[in-house]
Amino acid sequence: MGEIIRFKNISFFNYDFKYINKILYKKGGYLVAPAASSLVDIKKSKIYMNSLIFSDIAIFDSGFFCLLLRFFKKIKVNKLSGYLYLSLFLKEVNIKREKLFLIDPNKFENNKNSEYLRRLGFKYSSSYVAPQYNYSNYKDKLLLKKILSYNPKYIILNLGGGIQEPLALFLSQNLKNKKKTVILCTGAAIGFLTKVQAPISMFYDKIYLGWLVRLIFRPRDYFPRVIKSLKLVNIF
Repeated sequence: MGEIIRFKNISFFNYDFKYINKILYKKGGYLVAPAASSLVDIKKSKIYMNSLIFSDIAIFDSGFFCLLLRFFKKIKVNKLSGYLYLSLFLKEVNIKREKLFLIDPNKFENNKNSEYLRRLGFKYSSSYVAPQYNYSNYKDKLLLKKILSYNPKYIILNLGGGIQEPLALFLSQNLKNKKKTVILCTGAAIGFLTKVQAPISMFYDKIYLGWLVRLIFRPRDYFPRVIKSLKLVNIF
């Protein structure tokens, strides 16, 4: 059926979407989908490292990471990207009856994301345009206050990797209903669905070429991330 694979004290769930979604719905918690370029930073940032260690579920977002696990550790895993997880999540009928809270990087994407959810049939959603976070200001008390007031079942963080995970840990530790609230750190995934980001499809995601589509779509922005991802070899 599946197994939990521990890497650097991070609990990666080698399970399918339905099993993971069922766990989160019942128990709450926060899910992370660390990209290869973000995983590189676990040796440099204790804040980021802890946000992954204390996550309730980590999924195998990075195809490169999956390949390295197989090569160095002889562990074969099934890739479940943040893009695929969110795509399947938003298709769940029962989800559309729940309250959602979006945390977006800017007003433009906030409007796009909210409009996209309305088209999918979501009736209960609220959102927040986040300021520019860093490791010294991510404990956003204004955001926490808004979430506590709205009391959503699901919180979707659409921010960049590396900072959304510490924010998720902060929120999880301070929510009154943290055993029921689900926090999804899926980053740019919703942008692939709204077409704000690169036009990734299920096909490219399945064959581990989502990174190439992103590189072609925005080479100047994504090329440094590709180069940085290669350093992931050093943490094995």
